[in-house]
Amino acid sequence: MKIVHSALLYGLLLVALAAAPFLGAYPVFMMKLLCFVLFASAFNLLLGYTGLLSFGHAAFFGFSAYVAGYAMRDLGWTPELGLIAGTLTGALLGWVFGVLAIRRQGIYFAMITLALAQMVFFICLQAPFTGGEDGLQGVPRGRLFGLLPLGSDLSMYYVTLVIVAAAFALIVRTIHSPFGQVLQGIRENEPRALSLGYDVSRFKLLAFVISAALSGLAGSLKTLALGFATLTDVHWSTSGLVILMVLLGGVGLRSGPMVGAALVVLLEDKIGDLGLLLARLTRIDWFNTLGESVTIVTGLIFVICVLAFRRGVMGEVIAFLLRRSVPKG
Repeated sequence: MKIVHSALLYGLLLVALAAAPFLGAYPVFMMKLLCFVLFASAFNLLLGYTGLLSFGHAAFFGFSAYVAGYAMRDLGWTPELGLIAGTLTGALLGWVFGVLAIRRQGIYFAMITLALAQMVFFICLQAPFTGGEDGLQGVPRGRLFGLLPLGSDLSMYYVTLVIVAAAFALIVRTIHSPFGQVLQGIRENEPRALSLGYDVSRFKLLAFVISAALSGLAGSLKTLALGFATLTDVHWSTSGLVILMVLLGGVGLRSGPMVGAALVVLLEDKIGDLGLLLARLTRIDWFNTLGESVTIVTGLIFVICVLAFRRGVMGEVIAFLLRRSVPKG
């Protein structure tokens, strides 16, 4: 019954997203949002279900974005081949990171991933095919499978929606598979998983590679949809941003990354408008500069979330609903 209920909710969400462009939503903004939803969901697979905190996921997201963009713009590859190239790049980079970091735990694991990601950042800064500080611009959308033109924002939006939905379904299937159950067992009690005969390092490495590959797909899809890749995509702040999305929405919840990514992306996009509105209402000029202080505002929200909503937004909502469903007395 619970599975049917969840499937119904996700079906309704998919219908709502399919109808969003006809309800006034801007397709380009929605594509960006969907890409970050996939990125956050991929990161949640690692943090929420395996218990590994990576500070280097921007490397998979950003470097794959560059590779996919270069393949489509300079090599003339079709969109599907560019996305595959980006996904495989994320997987390969994830395997390299994992081999070097996976045998460490806690802060040591996190710092190794951060250090490796910074190396990737400086490679992207200096490599000729990335465009350096100017980024990789003018990536064409082309034709999907040589048939479907993606020049229209609406057609590109629906292709993005289908890809993100399929990738999310893969994440859900992974979570509920025997492999996913072993990952959750490792997260809860790694010594016990070892005592039961599981090769913990191999399981964690595979989870890391899957998470990196899906992050690479998210970055590649963003490049295809928006037409560019920049150093921001591979910067350490993007790793921090995806951590914020997952913590804000709820770690270890399927819906958590969706809500967290939506809140953060909406906040970044609309905070300038909110500042202008507050300035008009309160006649305080400082609010006019709120759009330039997105980092400060997101940091403040993160602090509030950690102090007041330890389980994240969706975690608190689910806990409230469970309390309401328990009969009194």
